[in-house]
Amino acid sequence: MSLPTRRIGGTSVPIPGWGLMGFSAFYSTDKSDEDFIPNFKVAYEAGCTMWDTADIYSRSGLGQNERLVAKAMKALKIPRKDIFLCTKFGFGLDMKVHGDPAYIKQAIERSLKDLEMDYVDLYYQHRVDPNTPIEETVKAMQELKDAGRIRHIGLSECSAETLRRAAKVAKIDAVQTEYSLWETSIETNGVLDACKELGITLVAYSPLGRGMLSGKFRKHSDLPADDWRRTNPRFSEENFSKNIQLVDQLASFAKAKGCTAGQLALAWVHAQWDGIIAIPGTTRIEALEENIGSVKVELTKEELKEIRAILDQFPVAGTRYDAQSLKGLNI
Repeated sequence: MSLPTRRIGGTSVPIPGWGLMGFSAFYSTDKSDEDFIPNFKVAYEAGCTMWDTADIYSRSGLGQNERLVAKAMKALKIPRKDIFLCTKFGFGLDMKVHGDPAYIKQAIERSLKDLEMDYVDLYYQHRVDPNTPIEETVKAMQELKDAGRIRHIGLSECSAETLRRAAKVAKIDAVQTEYSLWETSIETNGVLDACKELGITLVAYSPLGRGMLSGKFRKHSDLPADDWRRTNPRFSEENFSKNIQLVDQLASFAKAKGCTAGQLALAWVHAQWDGIIAIPGTTRIEALEENIGSVKVELTKEELKEIRAILDQFPVAGTRYDAQSLKGLNI
């Protein structure tokens, strides 16, 4: 299937993209990296070739998820040029954010080694380092671009003010942030407006509300015992019963539309602006195929109004992150 494309910088990228975090971090799995190779084959053959990883996506140390990408591409003999590969830097083993030039140079070389690549297509700062001016960080990233180590510059979870400051130093091609029917704060905090104003692509992570919008979970106890979402306020027993009302309303809408709830959620994100690319994450082949199929769902202006009315009627209960959780990660 030929997927529609959107632009990141001067490059056309197929939508939706694919978030790879779940293979190597934060969610429960009893499978090995080798067990997941078929998933990459399905994605590649379907034309889903924007893959999103990070050096911190790992159950031990750094780089596990990046090494999985390398292993899959090698096993499947996928040409480097066929994949638009995105990765991130910033979190060290001390779980503190680093954005100083020296760290960035170390991080890119480590990632390139783990990925077994000469360059990455899109390199993000995972979170903004409060101790390093964003201008210094972005200048160092521009130097990597000039040296051919990266092709596009991105920031993740930055404020609108920080984004504007960064854009004065170098061309920022993408901003990655959470955006979904479950989380719409970028519509009011200035980030979405800044991206539109500056012509920067917005890459939406967790567009399925960390699985909630797909209807996979019905109650708090459905979450695996070692799943980090058990500590997330929106998945707490108290809030779950409230949030499932929104999920059920959206599921009913999707059923009437003739698509799955997950496909409706992805179609909604992409319908908000043609500068948005959603990167749903999944480790299941059937869910991957379902996500890719979302590009066939078209929403009319009237349907978008109806969906917005549902969001207004059933607001999400609970904050995005617990104060004690790993709130710095794209999870």
